[in-house]
Amino acid sequence: MRVVIGEYIQKLRQHKRLSLTELANRAGVAKSYLSSIERNMQTNPSIEFLKKIAPVLDADIHSLIGQVAGYPSFVLDKEWIQLAREVEDAGISVEVVRNYLKQLPPHVRQPNPGTQ
Repeated sequence: MRVVIGEYIQKLRQHKRLSLTELANRAGVAKSYLSSIERNMQTNPSIEFLKKIAPVLDADIHSLIGQVAGYPSFVLDKEWIQLAREVEDAGISVEVVRNYLKQLPPHVRQPNPGTQ
């Protein structure tokens, strides 16, 4: 499902329990511009704008752009993003991690309610 970037930014902002004013102030962007993005009056925000709001939303610019491109809809915790970066930096492949997870006992592999 393809998502309009304004809707996704608004969902992230609401998930963080930030008001429009708080996000605009923390990111150093104009509240009116942010509002026009969220209401889809502006549908193509600049990279500079995305670079400013992404850290405040605990997202990265790639996830903001990727969400709009049609990648799966989820919000990742900063710790999971950091762990993924550490695994990648260590040269551990996705396949190795998947194999490791398959070897875990069932009581350890409890599904996350948010992913079902």
